[in-house]
Amino acid sequence: MTSTTLKRAADGRGVEAAGRAGLLAKGAIYAIVGGLAIQIPLGLGGRAADRQGALRSLAGEPLGGAMLVALGLGFAGYALWRLAQAALDRDREGKDAKGVVKRLGHLGKGLLYAGSAFVTFGIVLGARGGGSDERQETAQVLGLPFGRWLVAAAGAAFVAAGLFNAFRAVTTRFRKHLREHELNRKVRPWAIAVGVAGHAARGVVFALIGVFLLRAALQYDPNEAVGLDGALLKLAQQPYGPWLLGAVAAGLLAYAAYCVVQARYRDV
Repeated sequence: MTSTTLKRAADGRGVEAAGRAGLLAKGAIYAIVGGLAIQIPLGLGGRAADRQGALRSLAGEPLGGAMLVALGLGFAGYALWRLAQAALDRDREGKDAKGVVKRLGHLGKGLLYAGSAFVTFGIVLGARGGGSDERQETAQVLGLPFGRWLVAAAGAAFVAAGLFNAFRAVTTRFRKHLREHELNRKVRPWAIAVGVAGHAARGVVFALIGVFLLRAALQYDPNEAVGLDGALLKLAQQPYGPWLLGAVAAGLLAYAAYCVVQARYRDV
């Protein structure tokens, strides 16, 4: 297959459809994580879950297998879209420094969601394993040459991602990708509101994960590392913890709603 053919395929409707399906799947997983977490401050049980934990909770529900297959296909579609952006420059980012940085970001997201698709189909097929363990994984990395620096770099990347999401929440820069002129005038303020709340919540969670990874690197202690579920639990343990956890969980639900808006109105 020639590069011209690949480029034409990357620009085609198939990749666009895959990206929109992926945004719906992304919204679904945030809805599950936020829905499980918000039950805690409401006294309805619930639990703090990371992405894999949310998928496993879904597996036990009626029609859970079918829903997991749909999510897995959605994650694969999201990965395809992001990889087309990275490798074939679907968005015409170019080859200058700014374009390369953006395309590397797309590559990272594509690989992340390809991994999510792999994990999802593994759960469907019964390859349940033991789930993710941030402390064990951090300990393994710390044992490598320059391992402390690798963990510190990962922590700094999460903090940067958190700050970037907070920046997008404050400035509403996320709106540049939306075809707002197609939104109903009454719906538009709500679409922007859930975008702001969702990016703010992601900013808090990502920054917390990054801070604890940095602490793990500085103290050479893998027990300091936390994932998404651990970050939510850390919030719950703070003064006014239930209120903080409830606010962030509601923000994650808002981000899920924003993903649905993106699936329809984002430039893909």
